[in-house]
Amino acid sequence: MRLSREILSNPEEVSVAPSATTVELVDQKVYFVQRDDKFELLKQILRGGAQGGKVLVFARTKHNADRIARNLARENIPAEAIHGNKSQGARTAALSAFRSGKSRVVIATDLAARGIDVDGITHVINYELPNEPETYVHRIGRTARAGASGAAVSFCDLDETIYLHDIEKLTRQKMAVDEKHQFHSQKAQDAKKELEAGRTPHGVSPPHRRQGGNRGGRGFRGAGQRNRGHYRR
Repeated sequence: MRLSREILSNPEEVSVAPSATTVELVDQKVYFVQRDDKFELLKQILRGGAQGGKVLVFARTKHNADRIARNLARENIPAEAIHGNKSQGARTAALSAFRSGKSRVVIATDLAARGIDVDGITHVINYELPNEPETYVHRIGRTARAGASGAAVSFCDLDETIYLHDIEKLTRQKMAVDEKHQFHSQKAQDAKKELEAGRTPHGVSPPHRRQGGNRGGRGFRGAGQRNRGHYRR
């Protein structure tokens, strides 16, 4: 803002809603679960409360997206994976089947999901939580469109509790915890409580920890400061 006033004449200011604004009609829940139990929990949800709806499942990697789709197919739950290694034709066909209702489950990575604009998505399932909290906001925005309601379900294992903590700090909302499932991990839930109390939980090792800080973290600020000092000289 300061820079714009220095170099522009009569600039106009445009404000938009912050990216952390979550969709009010989305029913958000978190399931604490061990990593090895996530697939069984996914099956239960797809055959239970999410049955009959359009479900978008988010995985962190292309490999995991393919693996989840293959394993669901073995359980007679048709699903398509969409990611950067798929051809444009394959992605277009998968999305067409999803829109028409021929396929009701799509597993996507965040990068591939940027092109998904499908009405009527009833459930977004975060099979793996994103390591950037803003990404969570974009994910759940795929449901509850055009005044419809929707559900966002997040699986959180022990190592992902710090991601959940970051998401709740960004959105200023605490997710409802669903403990009424057979795979509930009390250890993960207790680790989340430790984080809320400002303590570091024992044994938590996030699989993809951010480097150089988050949203303009220390690493980037330090580089910027050095550059500004260089130009001043």
